Amino acid sequence: MARRFDSQAVQAELLEFTLGLPDAELDHPWGDTVVKVNAKKKIFVFLGGDDPDADHAMSVKLVESHEQALQAPGTTPTGYGLGRAGWVSIQLTAAAPPIGVLEDWIEESYRQVALKKWIKVLDARSG
Repeated sequence: MARRFDSQAVQAELLEFTLGLPDAELDHPWGDTVVKVNAKKKIFVFLGGDDPDADHAMSVKLVESHEQALQAPGTTPTGYGLGRAGWVSIQLTAAAPPIGVLEDWIEESYRQVALKKWIKVLDARSG
């Protein structure tokens, strides 16, 4: 029997990864789950709402991986004009890229807005 894809579990796993980044803080503006850095000033990932019945998605700001990300199934430029600034929205479906790729995109987005001191902390952890 095929196992049902659980987009809420994927969203939770991505949130856990995201909150592990230096100075990352959870916020809920506009009823969305977002994570900010730099003392809650800069959003680097949108993770949608908390409705278990809703379609789950994430949005990140990409530069290096922007074109690659837009080739993935269920991926589009983010609405509200954010797509013009490099934001990409990814539907968290069974066709979505693997968790590791999504985490790489979250980290890339983080690096776009985090202060250099936080990037140094992140690099020291990885190094």
